[in-house]
Amino acid sequence: MLAVLFALLASTANAIGSVLQRRGALQAPPELSMRIGLIVDLVRRPVWLFGFSALIVAFICQAVALSFGGLALVQPFVVTELPLTLVVAGIVFRTRLDRDAWLGVFCVSAGLVVVLLSLAPGESDTQRDVWAWLWTCVASVGVGVGLVAAGLSTRGGARAALFGAASGLGFGFTAALMKGALLALGDGGFAALFGSWQLYLMMIFGVLAFFMYQNAQQAGSLVASQPAVTTLDPLSSVLYGVLLFEEQVRGGWWLAPTFLGALLIAGGSVLLSRTPQVTGETPVERARAEHEAAGISVRPRPGANG
Repeated sequence: MLAVLFALLASTANAIGSVLQRRGALQAPPELSMRIGLIVDLVRRPVWLFGFSALIVAFICQAVALSFGGLALVQPFVVTELPLTLVVAGIVFRTRLDRDAWLGVFCVSAGLVVVLLSLAPGESDTQRDVWAWLWTCVASVGVGVGLVAAGLSTRGGARAALFGAASGLGFGFTAALMKGALLALGDGGFAALFGSWQLYLMMIFGVLAFFMYQNAQQAGSLVASQPAVTTLDPLSSVLYGVLLFEEQVRGGWWLAPTFLGALLIAGGSVLLSRTPQVTGETPVERARAEHEAAGISVRPRPGANG
């Protein structure tokens, strides 16, 4: 229960951080994409710094959750980030959720329950040898580089989705490295923790995943980037839990409802990410963006505040 509680707290902090950082990224010049200058520009924006602070809180809560539960149990709760974003935004900004938003909340929640009940992930206090880590690391880097290269060859929503998928995979592997470092802490204390190679590799992958996440937010709206992050992060984490920590999950015919649950989560995430509470766009702004994308010039009416 403590693992679930802190996993939900991490998702809540991530939800707040995602929206605030998205608002900051909207103000960044497009030419800074995939450059260190993007981060330099963002740290000068207070709204982005508040979002970054929320992510630090989320990181701490995630570490606590992983110390109490397995990777395959904790990480699927990442998908609750989008519905929690809507709930928090609705309370703070006193906005009503539309039908698509409530349907998205139901789909994500139901999908998460189906996935967890189907896989029934169990905790493990052991991890595989260094060779298993090496091959997993090589495979993860290869897939991540492929996603980034594909994103660089396109633009707009497709680039945001591909960069988001790369960051989601990076966050999943970072969580696996965090779990490995925490196991070292439990076995030998802080001396073993700071002597663990997983701790330092976690820092590297964490920074890379964070950098790609900022580029995904700048490349396109949350409609494109967030579903890829919130879907690939937990699903890859379940795989890492099985491959690296020998965490037991149910297979066989249980994979059918697991796949159904994953589809519910993906569909619900898309519905949620289209709501104004997540995108930060008013209906007027969205209509204007659609007209501009179609090559139609739209001038705001005098006195219009949209």
